[in-house]
Order: sequence, then C-alpha cells, then structure tokens
Amino acid sequence: MSNPILSISDLHISFHVRGGEVQAVRGVSLEVNRGESVAIVGESGSGKSVTAQSILRLIPTPPGEFKQGSITFKGEDLLAKTEKEMESIRGKEIGMIFQDPMTSLNPTLTVGRQITEVLRKHQNMSSTEATNRAVELLNLVGIPNAAERVKQFPHQFSGGMRQRVMIAIALACNPSLLIADEPTTALDVTIQAQIMTLMKELQEKTGTSIILITHDLGIVADMCDRVVVMYAGKVVETGTKQEIFKNPQHPYTRGLLRSLPRLDQKKDEPLVPIIGTPPDMSSPPKGCAFCARCDEAMRICVDNDPQAYVLSETQTAKCWLHDSALKGGESA
Repeated sequence: MSNPILSISDLHISFHVRGGEVQAVRGVSLEVNRGESVAIVGESGSGKSVTAQSILRLIPTPPGEFKQGSITFKGEDLLAKTEKEMESIRGKEIGMIFQDPMTSLNPTLTVGRQITEVLRKHQNMSSTEATNRAVELLNLVGIPNAAERVKQFPHQFSGGMRQRVMIAIALACNPSLLIADEPTTALDVTIQAQIMTLMKELQEKTGTSIILITHDLGIVADMCDRVVVMYAGKVVETGTKQEIFKNPQHPYTRGLLRSLPRLDQKKDEPLVPIIGTPPDMSSPPKGCAFCARCDEAMRICVDNDPQAYVLSETQTAKCWLHDSALKGGESA
C-alpha cells in the first residue's frame, strides 16, 4: 500500500464469557489509504464490526481482550494510547456511523444538541457558532428546513433522516477516516441508494477515507475501491473491486457471489447457497475455518490453516488451492 492512513497488523481480539473464550478476531491485517474506500464483507459473526470498533477502542474490556497485534493511525499506535487520548481522536480524527441510528442517537436530546456537543468538545466553538455549523451540516446531508429541524428530537425524523443525522455527527469535525458499520441495514432500497450517494459525494468533497462494513455486495460494487473478505475472524481474501467481482480466488468469496441474484440470471436458474453454518468461535477449527463448507476442500485443509498467498500486487487469498505444490491435491 502506497499511502496508508490506517494499518492493522495481526490483530487478535477475544471475549471472555461464561462459556469460555470466544475468539472473535484472529490475526486480521489490513490497510486503508488516504482518500480510499475499503469494504469489509462477510457473514454475520465473521468479525467485521469487532474489527471496526477496535479501531476506536470501543471494545469493552472486560469481557473483551486485545490479545496481540497493532492498530496504527497516522503513524501512531492506537492500542498504546490512554482513554483520554482516544477521546480526542474519536469524532475528531475518526468518525463512525453505527448500524441503528435510533439506538445510537440520544432520544432525550435534540439532534442539534447532539451535533453541537461534538463541535464544542473538539473545535472549541461557542454555542452560536456550533448551532450555525449544525444547521450547515444538516443542509449538507440533505435534510430540508435544517434551521427548524435542528431543534427537533430523533423520534421526529424518519429512519433515513436519522441516518443522515448520524452522518452529520460523524462528519462534524471533518475526520480523516470515516467508519460506516452497515449504515443502510434498516433502510429501504431507495433510502439506501440516497445514503450511499451522499457518502460518495461527501468523500469527493472532503477527501475522507472510508471503511464500509456491509454484507450487501451491491453497495460494495457501487461504492468501494478495494474489498476485504472476512470469515470466522480472519481475512480470507483481499483485492480491488474488479478483482473480487470478476476473478474471486477464495471458495468463500465465490460462494458469496454465487448466492446473490443477478440481473442477467435466467428465471429458472436457482441461486446457489453456501451450505452449512459458520464455525463456533469458542472452539474454532484447527485448519481452514471454511473447510467444512467448501466443496473444493483437500485433506491438508482439515488440520492446517493456509497462509495468505499473494496473487497480484493488489490481491491475496488465504487458500491451499493456490499452493503450487498442492495443485490437483486429494479431496478431503
């Protein structure tokens, strides 16, 4: 990567619960360049949101534990910072849009108050300056009558408008990095498209880097430059958008793409689901985590976890199928 603003290296995060240790993230490494949009995709439970929240140190400890690895933002290790130092980064340097705006916004405070809190804390603005900026931000994210709506409460906004308020809060201090954790999950298709268009326009204006956490590959195709595919707490494939969609190199990535409806698909052509279920992360498999669901699995996959094979300057895949010594290996 030529100019990374964020670099995560060999990150391991576990949660200690009554039933034992849940290994939510197991050796994740990824980078985000300045001005770049990177998607992190995968099934529920693959570790996407935990990885995203770890960047802002939002993982409660306990029960969470950062076991090893590093998270470097603008050359500084975020895991080495104190809580007070992190408070100056959250919202100012790194913004985050959460999945559900109704539970993320405070129902007892006006949306204007929730935007101005960020501005007054990080920008040292007066009350009047912060209110004027809040109105500008609501206008920026496409909320009409912003001067009046800034005085209203979250329940007076629709789901799409609440999500726009969340984006306004996340962008209030012009952060260098914006993390969007499934920002369109609870919205209808029309509003989803509006939110994604808004984020693209804002990125073009501000040059903000974006990490988009999603399971919607349609949004990824429209929005992102690169894709990181996660499964069972690990990165199994990375590549440019074109590489992932046109030439996927991991069986799980191919399975995700086969299970999606396509416009050019024949009416009588069925979707092909990925059989089975993800592994139990309190007792993850010894070898490749996708082995039990993979129709291309070999014997080596059962007991040995593959390395990440470099397939091009921008694409890697964590699969034994790319080991030259195992081409045509025995099936499991």
